[in-house]
Amino acid sequence: MYFLTKCGEKMAENAVKREQACQEFSPGDLAVYPAHGVGRIEAIESREIGGNRQDFYIMKILENGMVIMIPTKNVTSVGLRSVIHKNDVNKVYEIITSKKEGTIDNQTWNRRYREYMDKIKTGSLYDVAEVFRDLFMLKFTKDLSFGERKLLDTAQGLLLKELCTAKNKDEKAVMAEIESLFTSN
Repeated sequence: MYFLTKCGEKMAENAVKREQACQEFSPGDLAVYPAHGVGRIEAIESREIGGNRQDFYIMKILENGMVIMIPTKNVTSVGLRSVIHKNDVNKVYEIITSKKEGTIDNQTWNRRYREYMDKIKTGSLYDVAEVFRDLFMLKFTKDLSFGERKLLDTAQGLLLKELCTAKNKDEKAVMAEIESLFTSN
């Protein structure tokens, strides 16, 4: 039975990946760009680069107003994806409240930093939630390095912006929900 459950989960994951691979965006759509967060597709423009004509999504990041040009054919390779659905927020909260297997405080700060940076670069909100959880909990047992503090801020910002978008709530309300997850544990 375990195999069937795991197999079913893998099939569902693969279906989501296929859906994301074929995903197209339109102007006005919200999307998530890894390590930068939620943005709005402002336009789709065609430009000539090196003699080849390419279509680009012009995306404006909501957090800081940065504008990014993403080749439409590279959507999958850069990790551009839709904002998670409101129904998936509970899964993110489960990750935040779950206990990490193994100890992370035995690693050097720079090794943790590299691992966490790699997770953030995946663009997965679930990976970002793990980074946030681990660093948030670690700060109670030891001083975080400057890099880790910045990484915690980055993970928190990415997490908050996407959860706020998915739940259609403001940042204070969502942060209060997240903090309550730690106090209820």
